[in-house]
Amino acid sequence: AKKPILVIMAAGMGSRFGGLKQIEAVGPAGEAILDYSLFDAHRAGFETVVFIIKHAIEDAFKSTVGARAEKAGLNVRYAYQELDILPEGFTVPEGRIKPWGTAHAILSAADAIDAPFAVINADDYYGRTCFELIYNYLNAGHTGPKYPWVMVGYLLGNTVSTNGSVSRGVCVTDADGNLDTVTERTRIETYDNGIHYTEDGGETWVDLPADTVVSMNMWGFTPDFITEAKAGFVDFLRSSLPGNPLKCEYYLPTVVTEALETGKAEVKVLTTPDKWHGITYREDKPELVAALAAMHASGFYPKERLF
Repeated sequence: AKKPILVIMAAGMGSRFGGLKQIEAVGPAGEAILDYSLFDAHRAGFETVVFIIKHAIEDAFKSTVGARAEKAGLNVRYAYQELDILPEGFTVPEGRIKPWGTAHAILSAADAIDAPFAVINADDYYGRTCFELIYNYLNAGHTGPKYPWVMVGYLLGNTVSTNGSVSRGVCVTDADGNLDTVTERTRIETYDNGIHYTEDGGETWVDLPADTVVSMNMWGFTPDFITEAKAGFVDFLRSSLPGNPLKCEYYLPTVVTEALETGKAEVKVLTTPDKWHGITYREDKPELVAALAAMHASGFYPKERLF
């Protein structure tokens, strides 16, 4: 069996920061959030990483993040998510600049993926435990009548920001710990005694317990995912392009939901106690910087610098 590989969706990096020079330094020696994912993934057993980027940021990315990944001891592969990677018979709608979404990112990397793989976002701090959980699950070589996919779920209370609302995939699991549904709640906020979400612009609110399991886009798949996504992408384009040519996006959970509904896959949900960190708001940064500094000081990460 082939060892699991790590796939990192980083095609959006340039656009959000206006170039890679501004990759946020959050660690004591200027480390970026992504450096911690590389370090934790390598420590968990991953040996190969696939970066999905855009040609526009290629040189800057390879000389910074790519070089550090190699320094961390990883074999590095690159894939490019570009707008014109479309099935036969489709063309990019005039005026479209938005990428085609997270499931399309994986399709763009099809040639670089030849083993079970974990997928993460480039700009989230996931913590150590989740990489161990997902690596061990993928490495166990589960087989069965259904694709043995996996997701690492976080406890909602470990993923919210006190500085504004967040969007999370709220997960429902069955008695065996397999994923039933994942529903995107786009406006989740903290308040005095808890956490709640609204779907009508704040008119009405629904409480969510802090131990609700949510998806932070950390998935584990067999290469069958690419087959499913490829077939689904054609249907998606046919149904979505006419009404929303400039903005429609093909998301990873869409492919998962489809495979669950057709009975092709089962998705084991592994929950992690890790605290997720990201910089959704400017004000989130000091909290992350302090948390990482403490983890270096305690020896959880190497004292001086990561690599």
